[in-house]
Amino acid sequence: MNRETSGSITDVPGVLVGHHDRVGDGWATGTTVVLAPEGAVGGVDARGGAPGTRETDLLDPANLVRTVHAVCLTGGSAYGLAAADGVVRWLAERDTGFPVGPLPHQVVPIVPAAVLFDLDLGEWGNRPDASFGYAACEAAGTRVAEGSVGAGAGARTGSLKGGVGTASARVGGHVVGALAAVNAVGEAVDPRTGLFWERSPETPDRPVTLPRVTASRLNTTIGVVAVDAALDKAECRRLAMSAQDGLARAVRPAHSLFDGDTVFALATGARELPPGPERAVALDALCAAAADVFARALVRGVLTATRVGDVAAYRDL
Repeated sequence: MNRETSGSITDVPGVLVGHHDRVGDGWATGTTVVLAPEGAVGGVDARGGAPGTRETDLLDPANLVRTVHAVCLTGGSAYGLAAADGVVRWLAERDTGFPVGPLPHQVVPIVPAAVLFDLDLGEWGNRPDASFGYAACEAAGTRVAEGSVGAGAGARTGSLKGGVGTASARVGGHVVGALAAVNAVGEAVDPRTGLFWERSPETPDRPVTLPRVTASRLNTTIGVVAVDAALDKAECRRLAMSAQDGLARAVRPAHSLFDGDTVFALATGARELPPGPERAVALDALCAAAADVFARALVRGVLTATRVGDVAAYRDL
């Protein structure tokens, strides 16, 4: 199916992105929030052996709540899950959440979250808290900064600096977008050839020599894939599973015991899939696109990252 590519996850109408980070003076960490203020059906797929997550059980198709209002991606390892509290507070102040009473403010915002390990790039104790999540929401909009920002501020990918990247594609009448904070144990660049594993329009053809450094063994790549289609929770999970295939194409090895690779899926429901047997065909095309855009987002995260401390960025090479 013909796919028209463009720029970011916010090409999916109804999706906003905000970052907040601190880099320097002993800090190298941050938080990225993907907002769906009108609500979106959610799904998740976690394949790494060391995940740090919040509210993922809620996204099981067998459980009650189906609507997600934001996804919080953050540094700080397990400590960083506190950033999601700030996202919840920001949404609650705007009466946005799952209704639990008759009054407009009687809501519970649904904010799944995932963390990555970046504790070794800054001073111990400098990690995101609730103020990071709140500030990321305040900064949210349709323009998405990439590189060493937000959850990518302290990220690394193998021997290189990692970061946040985003991409999107049009599949038929639908838009599929992805945002990834790439912080992997594995390399995005093949050490033998100096070229990216994933070959896409963004990847340079000029080989580089990777620096000889000891890579961190405590990492995680986290992200979100979004679509404007009307999907149920099981179909959202399938979309997230497909995005993980894009991760496995772009980073090697992937899904290791030391990674906490977790991908969320959001379906805004703006456009229906065709009925009957054609529904499965259309869903399969969206899943294939999810793998593509997530792989491209990972590449973008490495290409746009900048050096932090002693961790060199691809652009430095």
